[in-house]
Amino acid sequence: MSPTAHPAFELIRTHSIDALNVNVEEYVHKKTGAQHIHLSADNNENVFLVALRTVPMDSTGVAHILEHTALCGSEKYPVRDPFFMMIRRSLNTFMNAFTSSDWTAYPFASQNRKDFNNLLDVYLDAVFFSRLDPLDFAQEGHRVEFEKADDPTSPLVYKGVVFNEMKGAMSSVPSQLWQTMCKYLFPTSTYHYNSGGEPECIPDLTYNELVHFYKNHYHPSNAIFMTYGDISAAEHQAKFEAQALSKFERLDYAIAVTNEKRYHAPLRVQEAYPLDDNESLEGKTHLVMGWLLGKSTDLESALKAQLLNAVLLDNSASPLQQALETTELGSSPSPMCGLDDSQKELSFLCGIEGSEAQHADAFEALVLGVLEDIATNGVPEAHVEACLHQLELMQREVGGDTYPYGLQLILNGLTAATHRGDPIGLLDIEPALATLRENIKDPEFIKSLARELLLDNPHRVLLTMVPDTKINARKIAAEEQRLAEIKAGLSDEQAQGIVELAKALQERQQQVDDESILPKVGVEDVPAELHYLDGERHTLGEVPLTTYAAGTNGLVYQQIVVDLPALDDDLKALLPFYAVCLTELGVKEKSYLETQQWQSQVAGSLHAFTTIRGTIDDTQTISGKLTLSGKALARNQQALSELMQATLEHVRFDEHARIRELLAQIRSRKEMSVTGSGHTLAMTAACAGMGPGAKISHELSGLAGIQSVKALDGSLTDENALSRLAEQLRAIHQLVVAAPRQYLVVGEQEYLTQYQKSLADCWATTALKAGSGFSHPSVNTTIRQAWTTNTQVNFCAKAYPTVPIDHPDAAPLTVLGGFLRNGILHRCIREQGGAYGGGASQDSNIAAFRFYSYRDPRLEDTLKDFDASLEWLQQHDHTAQSLEEAILGVVGALDKPSSPAGECKQIFQSELFGRNKAQRQRFRERVLNTTLEDLKRVAATYLTQDKANIAIITSSETAKSIGHLELETVAL
Repeated sequence: MSPTAHPAFELIRTHSIDALNVNVEEYVHKKTGAQHIHLSADNNENVFLVALRTVPMDSTGVAHILEHTALCGSEKYPVRDPFFMMIRRSLNTFMNAFTSSDWTAYPFASQNRKDFNNLLDVYLDAVFFSRLDPLDFAQEGHRVEFEKADDPTSPLVYKGVVFNEMKGAMSSVPSQLWQTMCKYLFPTSTYHYNSGGEPECIPDLTYNELVHFYKNHYHPSNAIFMTYGDISAAEHQAKFEAQALSKFERLDYAIAVTNEKRYHAPLRVQEAYPLDDNESLEGKTHLVMGWLLGKSTDLESALKAQLLNAVLLDNSASPLQQALETTELGSSPSPMCGLDDSQKELSFLCGIEGSEAQHADAFEALVLGVLEDIATNGVPEAHVEACLHQLELMQREVGGDTYPYGLQLILNGLTAATHRGDPIGLLDIEPALATLRENIKDPEFIKSLARELLLDNPHRVLLTMVPDTKINARKIAAEEQRLAEIKAGLSDEQAQGIVELAKALQERQQQVDDESILPKVGVEDVPAELHYLDGERHTLGEVPLTTYAAGTNGLVYQQIVVDLPALDDDLKALLPFYAVCLTELGVKEKSYLETQQWQSQVAGSLHAFTTIRGTIDDTQTISGKLTLSGKALARNQQALSELMQATLEHVRFDEHARIRELLAQIRSRKEMSVTGSGHTLAMTAACAGMGPGAKISHELSGLAGIQSVKALDGSLTDENALSRLAEQLRAIHQLVVAAPRQYLVVGEQEYLTQYQKSLADCWATTALKAGSGFSHPSVNTTIRQAWTTNTQVNFCAKAYPTVPIDHPDAAPLTVLGGFLRNGILHRCIREQGGAYGGGASQDSNIAAFRFYSYRDPRLEDTLKDFDASLEWLQQHDHTAQSLEEAILGVVGALDKPSSPAGECKQIFQSELFGRNKAQRQRFRERVLNTTLEDLKRVAATYLTQDKANIAIITSSETAKSIGHLELETVAL
């Protein structure tokens, strides 16, 4: 049956994509020209996104600040913070806003039809009828305040959520590499600038410029509406028309990204990035090469570039990836490796880190040499076919474990829609893949791609990024001088105006808005029963096998789960590295390069990970599992089983050079994770004294784990040290292979019997005898630490020991986290304090309640705010509505759907540690029955000052100024 458009819209075309289980419908709004792309699917998790083409031509962050400010109140909902209010009045499965380099998008998803319509109403009004209050601009963007807000004699400081967010973001080396490369790769178009905003440029943006940008860009003629799910396009369109589109006329101009001017010769540039003044400069230079390719909207060109990217970099056996991993010019490949297809024009980057500036010529020669070899001699046909196999897997897989599946599909088509290309073509790549399959039969095809796209392409940049321990100090001095000059030029009236602005903003932040004007769902809209999938239990001989039937769209997912054996402390510390090595080394007689190629031909992914948890009623008693997890197309299920069996039982540890490369890569990734995950790392550190699970998490994957990896990497000074490490890894493996195991398979119902038979043919069916299991001594110590690293902002955490998941108080403690965040922490830490984020949560897996802040300009005052929130809880009366909102937040997280396969794997893994259906239903009911008295009681019982633990991440300079807090300083 043909879809029907609302009378205000015209249907342009429809297209069915069987590989994605969707029917794509394209419409245009007759009056304004607004585009509507609807992905009709049999899925009740409906997704909405409206995107505006935003093309800033400076680095003031205007599009980013506007994204924040637009969500701070609208004509229909003139409250101070409708976005965050709706997060807690909703059962959404996703709710956010994004600023990309050339678009700004406002997406949400919900499984509840009433909730979906509520959110749609608020989003449409926020985007097209935003109030843009100057105080919101001051809060979200930037402002100057006196350090003592009411004292004009004190120094001036910059404040603002986006200002501090970007200080944190631009502390990340990958972010600096990307922005610097874009500055030179795109000399004239919008990508030359930092759309998020450079902290040095953000204060240049005026409120009037923000309003002007809004009026020019936030208009239906410049909008792309995209929807997914089982609500019809016509039903969506009726709301679009009634609530927004009918009130606009068509614009007489079109916003678009200009075509980039091309270089006629390669460019070589050198810039610097900041390094903490405690670190050595040796081996800290980044060398990156970048090319500008063709249009991302040209499907044929884009897929050719994707194929060449895969041929070059897909795995360690790929020629360019192998060169980057094994060269002595640097320690490991750069995080800036691969194809970027998110902008109007494609770009390809590759690089190394851990190098020196004098190696730039040799690095360029290395890369060009690899490309010349490919252009002359080509690559094996099997390697190219494996790369096409990976593209097919990416096309077919039903995602939804990070973003909702529908949102993933929408974002895949958004780039083409933004640049007025064909979003349907970028979603349905199967015809283009078929063409590529024919193309690769020509042995000259890959050769010509390498020459045309890269070797003969003069629009190329070689970027050398050298470390400089003085940059941060110079930036701080420049900011202080700028503020001092502003202050020196202030009249008494202007100084008083700054005081009045701070006062007005504080009053606005403290005001209690009438939330009743916002739509809501309530506890009565929550499904009574927990959605739960039950697997089928089998045995392969004596070995347990669990199967789940799921709509996997022609893919199969398999896991081998092994009980972690007893390990001494030295071996235990190597578990994360062992898990990486398990799938990155050779197997049997195959080298790691041959094994990587084998994996690429058979599997979509193959990786291993460890999980360590306490029991549901005792976090001091822990157990652990090692999981080898893989996925493949259904036709490759037998081959996947053979690959996994060989990997687990016959991995080799004699490739010492490969082990050395892997450790260097892991060290780099961990060091770069701090500025993006600092709040999680700080919370993990603060909890490290509360129990064995928390301590192991800190030591294996937390800040102590980063320290350990750096120390291990630095200790491998000769072949003897490498040999010792390899022997330790082999010792772990021998214990793992001898430990009890079980199997999991997830696939479509009609294939499960066939899968079970092939598993029995491949895998061992005799149960292995259990030895003494994985354990760790009880832990009960107080943590008070300041971890120092290269950062312009802080991450603060304060934690208290509480109770495990099955204790009756675990549920109210979980609700308490949301209650404190909604009621006071969001206002104090984000709005008033200027941090990008902050809140509180209960982690019942380690029996800990944690406060946190993220990308925070403050430190001591934030810690005080954590304490003040507990006083606020006990000393104030609170509404039933506030409690309901906190409960809805918890239930929404509990009920949030995953991908079909992801849900099955999550349930299976949870049940391994006693988190079964009965336990989860019991916890959910306790959440729904939580009272305000429960919240006050659990806070008074567990969150007392004598039990508090503190961990912060800050700069070494800031750490020197907080000696009175008596925190142990630890250099990261």
